[in-house]
Amino acid sequence: MKYDVRRIAAGEWRELRSLRLEALQDSPEAFSTRYTDAVALADHSWQEEVRRAATAPDDGLFVAVDEEGVWVGTAGAAPLTDIPDTAHVHAVYVSPAHRGPDGPARALMAAAVGFAREHIARTHLTLGVREDNHRARAFYRRLGFTETGTTVPYPLDPAKRLCIMACPDFRTALR
Repeated sequence: MKYDVRRIAAGEWRELRSLRLEALQDSPEAFSTRYTDAVALADHSWQEEVRRAATAPDDGLFVAVDEEGVWVGTAGAAPLTDIPDTAHVHAVYVSPAHRGPDGPARALMAAAVGFAREHIARTHLTLGVREDNHRARAFYRRLGFTETGTTVPYPLDPAKRLCIMACPDFRTALR
């Protein structure tokens, strides 16, 4: 199957809402938001998130759309406000039927990392992944991300930890 991977457009909040709610039901421990909180968000919250992700110079969200026009994945990149000189990859999700080597995950990550390289004036690029999400950690390692040894509490359950992974060639790849 072929996928169109592109930056989200400002009016596509309904599509993002639908896919995000799917992601939170499918993988409730992979994100830092609960399904019940996301489903309760007002339309204007979704509209603002999508507007920012579609138009901000340093905050982008990318979507994968299959041949039938169905949204099947997302990945984004934005600066981290609390950690100096660092950007992060976030909102990485692919619908279960589209996972695997022929799915859009690699292209989504390439879009997010490429956007960060071109548009986010930071030296470091990181992502956080639950310590027990071995499949995702292996995927990110295959893409060149490395374990930093840093862990932080998982926001929805501080007894769990997020492993911070880094893209070591984030800026050197620009040369």
